[in-house]
Amino acid sequence: MNAEALNERWRQNLESWAIPPEILAKAPVDPWGHSPARFAARTDRAVAEPEGPTLARVAEALPEGGTLLDVGSGTGAASLPLAGRLGELVAVDTSAAMLAEFTVRADKAGVHATTIEGNWPQVEAKAGKADVVVAAHVVYNVPDLAAFLRALDSHATRRVVIELPHRHPMSWMSPLWEHFHGVRRPVRPIAEDAVALAAALGFDVRVEEREAPIERFATIEELAASVCHRACLDPARAPEVAATAMEMGMWPVPRDRWVTLWWNQNDA
Repeated sequence: MNAEALNERWRQNLESWAIPPEILAKAPVDPWGHSPARFAARTDRAVAEPEGPTLARVAEALPEGGTLLDVGSGTGAASLPLAGRLGELVAVDTSAAMLAEFTVRADKAGVHATTIEGNWPQVEAKAGKADVVVAAHVVYNVPDLAAFLRALDSHATRRVVIELPHRHPMSWMSPLWEHFHGVRRPVRPIAEDAVALAAALGFDVRVEEREAPIERFATIEELAASVCHRACLDPARAPEVAATAMEMGMWPVPRDRWVTLWWNQNDA
């Protein structure tokens, strides 16, 4: 398949994850919303214990005092662990709350940071060139992945680094969707689809995979609360969700597989 066909397949597969309207209409809160506090805790852990291939691939291409562009930055887990060698850090995210948490941590780390609120690549004109561009755990929110990847590449002078789960981040919950709503969730897209598209766009993609360094949930109660949020269930049903997850053998939740892919500018 060529890049256009692969991009269209990615878009259609992502669209299949839409929540049925009749279920969404009954949602107590936005099921797609994210907690800045939860992301901030992950960033604090990453800063305290920096590790993994994504940070390694960014670091090896980043000159001392270099510039890093973090697209879909959240609170900075993929960039702030490298604060000691950064001259300039630019963070792009759609959430003002996430960027506020990012700014607090960047200031604490003594990093000269700029934030840009908005969708990538719509706001790419506000971001200049960077030695390295990183985008971690964001591509499953991107329908037009080809345009997203091309824009990442156009802003990197040395390397593009992307991290994503092997499967859609809500895949682990599929048995509970079927149990509570009778809805079968999709299987694709998966990381290999993103790799195939990047290669079809002409990038010399290298890939590394590992087990996620963190548990998805610390307790069964945390799992149940998340399911109520994501699956549009009344929070009062959390004990029922917890019992069902236990009965279905879903606790503890297996760790994700995380995939790092990257390419160098001179290889594209």
